Amino acid sequence: MTAYAIGNLCPPARVEDIDERVLVYMERIQSTLDPFGGRFLVHNATLDVREGQWTKAPVIIEFPGMDEARGWYDSAAYQELLPFRTDHMAGDVVLVEGVAPGYDAAHTAAAMRAMRQG
Repeated sequence: MTAYAIGNLCPPARVEDIDERVLVYMERIQSTLDPFGGRFLVHNATLDVREGQWTKAPVIIEFPGMDEARGWYDSAAYQELLPFRTDHMAGDVVLVEGVAPGYDAAHTAAAMRAMRQG
């Protein structure tokens, strides 16, 4: 099942304030993703905020599965590159498994309703 690395990052307000190492991180990250089948789905996107406040920059990377996502994040190549970003840009990153094809939220709601009723 497809998995995702989701980042909620805090880039500087001005491009002039981006540390050079963050740019190096951006230049090199794809080479760490390739062995694990990772690809960017969202990066440096323009946001159209409809609810709440979004003050951070979302990043979504797709992987064939959770094993590949974990393999990428834990890989020596990515761990070596990671401080280039984390030392100069705050944020949160999670790895999450996607839903199966044909997923229907109504079925999940029904299961939750059944569990509530005991």
